[in-house]
Amino acid sequence: MAEPQEHCELCGAPVPEAHRHLVDLDAQRLLCACRPCSLLFDRRGAGGGHLCLVPDRRLRLDRFELSSAAWEQLRIPVDIAFFFRSSRAGRVMAFYPGPMGATESLLELSSWDELERDNPVLGTMQADVEALLVDRARGANRQWLVPIDDCYRLVALIRTRWRGLSGGKDVWLGIERFFDELDRRARPQPPETDRKETKCHASSSANRR
Repeated sequence: MAEPQEHCELCGAPVPEAHRHLVDLDAQRLLCACRPCSLLFDRRGAGGGHLCLVPDRRLRLDRFELSSAAWEQLRIPVDIAFFFRSSRAGRVMAFYPGPMGATESLLELSSWDELERDNPVLGTMQADVEALLVDRARGANRQWLVPIDDCYRLVALIRTRWRGLSGGKDVWLGIERFFDELDRRARPQPPETDRKETKCHASSSANRR
């Protein structure tokens, strides 16, 4: 049986499986968007609304500095997590995926500040719509800068496939394939990573449905 067709949550038009998303800052959720609607938000300084277009930048952070001691200082209870800068909360937030979905982990601000000093690329992370994704599971030590919707795809994968106490073979195979696909899609980290953070592109005029 075919899965139900997804639709743009702004205009109602059908959208393909691969489509863009907007972040609704007020509701703190992702919205599916068709190409015409997403283009309304793909302009710098488009306005001061509450919807932000999720970009499609993916960077493989091969030169990222994150020691075991630094990871422990972040106080993440599991080995996969993502971090993003929330404009509403005014701080960086940390979440980790699990069988119940995404769970927030209280983040030590000083630990994040130190991590950002060691890795200037984090200063380019767009608030609300981009995230640092960390994989340290099963001996891995990999980091990416990704669109925030990638993180929630991973959350959904783990939530729906997790079985028992350890997750089961199927979920770990899915996680491995997810990260392999991400590696294929991601570009290497550019040498110059000290540009200033850019604001999300939002438009209040496009909030009408």
